[in-house]
Amino acid sequence: MTEIHQKPPIAAIATPVGEGGIAVIRVSGKGAIEKVQGCFKGKDLASADSHTVHFGRIIKEDGRVVDEVLATVFQSPRSYTGEDTVEISCHGGVLVTQSVLETILEQDVKPAEPGEFTQRAFLNGKLDLDQAEAVADLIHAKSIKAVDAAHQQLEGRLGEHIKQFRQQIIDATAMVELELDFIEEDVEFADKEQLRNLLAELDEEIGRLLDTYETGRLVKDGVKTVFIGRPNAGKSTLLNTLVGSDRAIVTEIAGTTRDTIDADWSYEGLLFKLIDTAGLRDTKDLIEAEGVKRSQKAFEQADLVVYLKDLSLPMDEEERKEIAKFQKRASETPFLLIGTKLDLQRTTGSGEDIPNPRGLSGTQSSELAEQRLQFDLKISALEEQNISDLKKLMKQRALENKDYDTSSLLVTSSRHRDALQKSRENVQRAINALDQGLTGDFLSIDLRAALKELGAITGEITTEDLLDSIFSRFCIGK
Repeated sequence: MTEIHQKPPIAAIATPVGEGGIAVIRVSGKGAIEKVQGCFKGKDLASADSHTVHFGRIIKEDGRVVDEVLATVFQSPRSYTGEDTVEISCHGGVLVTQSVLETILEQDVKPAEPGEFTQRAFLNGKLDLDQAEAVADLIHAKSIKAVDAAHQQLEGRLGEHIKQFRQQIIDATAMVELELDFIEEDVEFADKEQLRNLLAELDEEIGRLLDTYETGRLVKDGVKTVFIGRPNAGKSTLLNTLVGSDRAIVTEIAGTTRDTIDADWSYEGLLFKLIDTAGLRDTKDLIEAEGVKRSQKAFEQADLVVYLKDLSLPMDEEERKEIAKFQKRASETPFLLIGTKLDLQRTTGSGEDIPNPRGLSGTQSSELAEQRLQFDLKISALEEQNISDLKKLMKQRALENKDYDTSSLLVTSSRHRDALQKSRENVQRAINALDQGLTGDFLSIDLRAALKELGAITGEITTEDLLDSIFSRFCIGK
């Protein structure tokens, strides 16, 4: 077990600041219980058993009562950080919570930095580094599936896999380096076939875990879904319909949307980050032109592209080419072609849907265009026609060719993905060295490099810069 090192006490509000029934202030570190006792009137907290709750009052030095509180005592090492800790539950008003915190800070207690409590928990061996990162993921999760993925990591499932991989590499390295110790005696301890099978199996196992990253990224960060199309195609109306509020301004004036508008929408546990863009057209308006430019950029960064075509307006050859161009540019990004304003199309008649560029009858021209365009679905966002089908289609297309079984472990962090990828590359180099008959010292270098990369995931190997980078994105109080 890791030895507990208690640092000077820190304190912070651990609950969201605002009006509420209760707020919690966390104090942790060497002498934390005694520091709180300095402004707490009630039971002697220093003599209290761990994991007990005590009523009392927080008192200023002049004797003024700040608030009536409950103080929960956690004695080292049986606390979140591993240090002596007191959690004070006070009334949840902004001013009273701040007053309680300021009174505690007056006891020679320092304000906590972002993520400092969790960083201390990691340094004291209460959490692996990947579990510590999962705490932040859990706090910031915006969908049920993201919560599930964070819980998996917090429970240590990723760490279990990494430790298994590390043990396999340690076993392989031991076989190689033992032989190196007796190289002058020309003694072979390593069974080359057994060693190769072990490394090949490890290569496959890391590969399977890496394959979950794209799904994990979508689960954690959400599916960046970009609505594009010509002005007044119904992009803003569709966004408002999906999120259930007037998030985007809707008018009959073309070019109303000048910039990208973002909104979060969750469907069946999966988060979609909807992006409404400026209508695609040539314009001399500098602001609208900048909006079109940003639309193009959003398209390039999308996880799902939804092109909206207004069915109440005729289709010209230029728009047909524009749609084909976007379909081609989307490449491997899922692309949906959705016809909008279906309610208006029905009143104008199908023959007016598309012009007749080849002298065909209206019906023939419409059927030809339908075949060439291959609409994925036709909807009316205003009348909510086929919206349920669109929701299902968006999820289906976003997760196409992806394993969405979130009961299985998912890699959700780009840091973990990069470390796994580098570790796998080193394992593959070791396999190649073995196949080429290179000496064990070459294999040992590659295997130790793979070991280092895996250790960076769980925290066996860390740097101060890495820890600062990870914990700086935590909220204060966690």
